[in-house]
Amino acid sequence: MSSLINTVKIIKLPHHFEDNGDLVVMEGLINVPFDIARVFVVRAPQNAVRGQHAHRACAQFLTCPRGVIEVLCDDGLQTATFLLDHPNIGLLVPPGIWSQQTYVGLESALTVLCDRHYEAEDYIREYPEYLAYRHAHNLSK
Repeated sequence: MSSLINTVKIIKLPHHFEDNGDLVVMEGLINVPFDIARVFVVRAPQNAVRGQHAHRACAQFLTCPRGVIEVLCDDGLQTATFLLDHPNIGLLVPPGIWSQQTYVGLESALTVLCDRHYEAEDYIREYPEYLAYRHAHNLSK
């Protein structure tokens, strides 16, 4: 089994400032590395831990338009932690990566862009099952 942790990537998004506010642009296949099939927003109280799953096929792009969110990514061999604390910073989480998010800041929100529609069978929600999946599929890039 080889490490996939280097496939998780921070991507800086265009951020435009004006006197009356600012704008962050996310466009599929331009600065988000896939066609966008689904978008959802998660809000949670400070110190809440969410996610705690992996996807078999779905790639996700995470942004934090408000607050601060710490994202722990795990490929079964290595872990990496990323801090989403600016609206123009996105995190690409490819399929096969276990991810959990800790809502560090007050009133933090996470916007998630996905390359697939919701499929319950795509989720791996138990960490031992995830490790077995990784081992059985010898995921590598």
